Amino acid sequence: MNTRARSAIRCGYRWLIGSVLCGLSMSAFADKVVNLATTDYPPYFAAQLPEDGAVAAITRAALAKQGYRLVLHYRPWARLMAEVRSGQYDGVMAVWFDDTRARYLAYSHPLVNSVIGFYGNRRKPIDVRSLATLRSYQIGTVSDYKNPDAFTAAHLQEVPADDDLTNLKKLAVGRLDLVLIDKVVANHLLPSLPTRLSAELEWRDPPVATMPLYVGFSRARPETAERLAAFNAGLASLRKSGELKHIIQRFKLAQ
Repeated sequence: MNTRARSAIRCGYRWLIGSVLCGLSMSAFADKVVNLATTDYPPYFAAQLPEDGAVAAITRAALAKQGYRLVLHYRPWARLMAEVRSGQYDGVMAVWFDDTRARYLAYSHPLVNSVIGFYGNRRKPIDVRSLATLRSYQIGTVSDYKNPDAFTAAHLQEVPADDDLTNLKKLAVGRLDLVLIDKVVANHLLPSLPTRLSAELEWRDPPVATMPLYVGFSRARPETAERLAAFNAGLASLRKSGELKHIIQRFKLAQ
């Protein structure tokens, strides 16, 4: 066998070994997929937003730091949590902390803070500094949302609706006295109302609570401990490098 033939064989072996290793690497990466259920909650996350919104961008980047790929599944909120609880998905993006949910969700480190408080009608200047003084008022909430503990403990008159936009519309026409809502979400929704309605609404200080948003990993999934640790490590890396702050600024997500 001449030198040229031996060289060709060596190149062939290297190509074969490289192809096998590349295939194994791609297969391993393909298996490292995290399937998270979610719902539309703009401007934090929604299917129609660029990159699915700021929280999705943060979640995706944190997982990518650890070699995982994020796949989002948009589901109605009423069904989503039951599906995550049964292990149909790896977890949910994103949720507020709740003791009851902690039985079936392993919470990540917090992603961003959500400032929860009241929107009111300018024609009805209600003082919201003390929850105890609000018992005679009808307050719009969203069905199945986790509300601040202080609000729940006050046992106020809740009027549940399917979504925040419905509550803001009802508030503007005088069918509600107050609406409990995330401040960033309200600021995002107001421009979608007719000007004559949005002009009637205003934020009322002080906020009721600041509630962080988390990724909740389903305890029914065998990989949860590993994926939770990987996600937290990736998120810590984003925070340390300044990438987390950059993503929040890029999406103009006021905190």
